[in-house]
Amino acid sequence: MAARAVEQRLNADTSDHAGPTVRCDCGKAARYAGRRPKTFATVLGDMTLERAYYYCAPCGAGFCPRDRALRLRDSSLSPGVLRMVGLVGAMVSFEEGHELLHALGGVDVPTKHVERAAESLGREIAQDERHVVEPPPADEPVAPTLYLGMDGTGVPMRALELLGRNGKQPDGSAKTREVKLCTVWSAEGRDEEGTPVRDVGSVTYSAAIESAASADTDEQPSAFAQRVVREATRRAFDRAPRRVVLGAGAPWIWNLATEHLPDAIQIVDRFHAKQHLSDVSKSIFGATSDLAKAWARQRHDELDVGDVEAVLRALRIHAGTDTEARKCVEYVTTNRTRMRYAAFRAQGLCTSTGVVEAGCKVAIGTRCKRAGMHWTVAGADAIIALRCCKLSGRFEDFWERRSAAKAAVA
Repeated sequence: MAARAVEQRLNADTSDHAGPTVRCDCGKAARYAGRRPKTFATVLGDMTLERAYYYCAPCGAGFCPRDRALRLRDSSLSPGVLRMVGLVGAMVSFEEGHELLHALGGVDVPTKHVERAAESLGREIAQDERHVVEPPPADEPVAPTLYLGMDGTGVPMRALELLGRNGKQPDGSAKTREVKLCTVWSAEGRDEEGTPVRDVGSVTYSAAIESAASADTDEQPSAFAQRVVREATRRAFDRAPRRVVLGAGAPWIWNLATEHLPDAIQIVDRFHAKQHLSDVSKSIFGATSDLAKAWARQRHDELDVGDVEAVLRALRIHAGTDTEARKCVEYVTTNRTRMRYAAFRAQGLCTSTGVVEAGCKVAIGTRCKRAGMHWTVAGADAIIALRCCKLSGRFEDFWERRSAAKAAVA
């Protein structure tokens, strides 16, 4: 009933007929061409509105002034419904989003329309993320220690997105593309054992399918490096008294951190380092050997107390005959300053990338890696941008900017 009342009131108002001609966006005169109906989904239900229609012959464009005024110019969804679609599209599958909109809001948006609208909104958010890089006000306090973590996780892709790409399948082909994720958080809280615990509400995410490598001849940072710098700027990472970069040990993480965050403390994830040593023990003594477990446990203890030299001595004994031991010698040697776990622990610092790994699951995996999902790069990037925006607590800020921009255009 409410929808019909609003519909009738709007259709009775013909003030959107602004005369025989109005100025088109191209600067030429568009001529009035009658009134045309269009059905819009609103939070009150579907409404069919009659609108004055103008056609610009010079540029071949047609438009309705009322659509502009109501901020419905580029969509058949009202701003309220589009906001709802954005929320469900960020959190659940498009089919589930369709069902939730109908069950909770009484709004019937077909699944395909949910997909298109959510991805369109995600592309807007991705563009907004690239251009709106504002640090918090100078008088806003920053956590004493800020952590920045980086990692990558594969997302299943459609076959056309994988042509010519090498992968980990038995035939050398790929089934996924890698999403690279940047996470920033603080951890001033402590658990019963005194281990740092992430602060509730402090975690933010930014991610996309993009490279962390720059061409040798390219003066511009890689796409992912630029993303990391933007996120660090938004979080005032440079203003934190202590800054820490945590990673699993991949060289691209440390190359990027050294170049763009040179003053940050670098820490290799302690559990990844221990996993490397466990893999070596299995390679030397056998996967089920008690000797392998004892050897790995001793190396783990040496890492915990900061005795990296003892770890290296034990590895070098086997480096001449075992490939995994030889690789691990190089790994530990390269990262030895990032494995000073006793010193880091004494400073009250996190030594685990658990927040980053959880981010890969929560921000990416939960939404994009469900059974039967296969993405295009554009579609995945749009939904990832939408989801990161929502999980980082930035959706309201984005919507305010979007509404202000639409109002200014109208």
